[in-house]
Amino acid sequence: MAEKPTVLFVCVHNAGRSQMAAGFMRELSGGRVEVLSGGSEPGSAINPVAVAAMAEVGIDITGNVPQRLTTDQVRESDAVITMGCGDACPIFPGKRYDDWELVDPAGKAIDEVRPIRDDIRSRVEALLADLLPPVLPSAP
Repeated sequence: MAEKPTVLFVCVHNAGRSQMAAGFMRELSGGRVEVLSGGSEPGSAINPVAVAAMAEVGIDITGNVPQRLTTDQVRESDAVITMGCGDACPIFPGKRYDDWELVDPAGKAIDEVRPIRDDIRSRVEALLADLLPPVLPSAP
């Protein structure tokens, strides 16, 4: 794996789950991971309830725009995390592929999205622990 691994988060519309996961990975990795996201059928805008749920935990994803998943993104990535995109993801040997079964937050109220957000955060934390060695405090 690369010194700075690349993680690609994929869901159908790239408007909710994958955007929340990418937001958490950017924040929690402190720039030690290159983060990409895409969708097999990108939506026209980020889900506003996902934006609100992330804002509650101090992560701003308002400037994000749904993007179409590309073969190059998959090729560049060390880990590809799919969230209900089915067979739309191309497969390349030597990559880590995980499929996270998560409820789609589309059309859900904030009270229903918070548990999805929290589940995503837990999964991102576990993925980050697998990808990166712990940061040791520097000697005095």
